[in-house]
Amino acid sequence: MLQRPRYVATGLLPEFQQLDGRHAFIKNHQLPPYDKAEWKTGDMSMEEKLKIYAEAMNSDPAPLLEELNAKLIQLDDKVFCEHCCTEGGLSMDDVDLWARLRSITIVDGVEWPAKLRSYMDNLSELADIPLYDEMAM
Repeated sequence: MLQRPRYVATGLLPEFQQLDGRHAFIKNHQLPPYDKAEWKTGDMSMEEKLKIYAEAMNSDPAPLLEELNAKLIQLDDKVFCEHCCTEGGLSMDDVDLWARLRSITIVDGVEWPAKLRSYMDNLSELADIPLYDEMAM
């Protein structure tokens, strides 16, 4: 709910610089409380979907940020170290976790626990893939 509207709203990601790209993303990526099937195959118009995205972007993020920040603290305790999420070293778990967490870096106001933030920065550097902090909204 926090990151999807921000992807589209920034206009800075290359895939969203064109209106068609933004509309394709909105058409294919539901927001709560809708499930994927209802969003994609229902009778909801593009105008309605755009309105839902705009409302999500304009809503107060504080309650969701509070919940997210609490969950990041819990996750910080579970991540093995600042270089990998599991004891065995870098793995597909890191590919999955880092990509999911990267999407959160587009959200302004996220409070990253120290180890988890180091994990994000280290893997960003290792993979030569930037985080979205610079365009966070």
